[in-house]
Amino acid sequence: MTVTPPDFPHDVAAVRQATERLLVSVSKLDDTAIGEPSLLPGWTRGHVLAHLARNADALVNLLTWARTDVPAPMYASARARDADIERDADRPLAAHLVDLKESAERFDAAVDGLPEERRSYEVEMRNGVVERADRLPLRRLAEVELHHLDLGVGHTLDQLPPGFVDGYLAFLATIKFAGHPDLPALELRTDDGRRWRTGRTAATPGTEAAPVVVSGSATALVGWLTGRDDGSALDSHGSALPVVPPL
Repeated sequence: MTVTPPDFPHDVAAVRQATERLLVSVSKLDDTAIGEPSLLPGWTRGHVLAHLARNADALVNLLTWARTDVPAPMYASARARDADIERDADRPLAAHLVDLKESAERFDAAVDGLPEERRSYEVEMRNGVVERADRLPLRRLAEVELHHLDLGVGHTLDQLPPGFVDGYLAFLATIKFAGHPDLPALELRTDDGRRWRTGRTAATPGTEAAPVVVSGSATALVGWLTGRDDGSALDSHGSALPVVPPL
């Protein structure tokens, strides 16, 4: 049994709920905590929050492209993206909260303004990744949920909503890592019987190597595939866990 990623309306509601949970966690911090290291190497909590706000605006650019048919990049450039994060990272807590709220509102408005007939329109994300407009809310949901973990404020993998875990695991297996040349062929199995084939495929049909079977809870699989967990709770059935390429 396999599960496909969740549909467009589900993702939109889930993004709003995830953002509210994030804001609750962030509001409990102070200016000193904002400048402390996050769980992402080289980034403070302020860097993570600045990235989240600018990512919302970057996705607004793509949603506007999908709505108007006028190409617009996520970010002006990779250098500009990094510079914006550095510029905003050291702001006080109050400024981060305002930016997170206002950028989330802009994202919501852009999603609400996307006509149904434009949801299948394809846009280009950073690094040349092509994505459908109706999957941009899932992309945003993953940013909010995973970076909430990265803040290091006690929000853990086990607190991720089951709906997000199930939908994002399906997305990772069937879209993100399907056919990925840098990931060996895998068969992912959850404890409740779901399974997916993902990873590298053979150049010549019929010459596929047997996949590495990796089983465990959906949460543990998502943690490992997203680099938020070392996979120690997973069973690779006698094979070494492969290195997962970064998202």
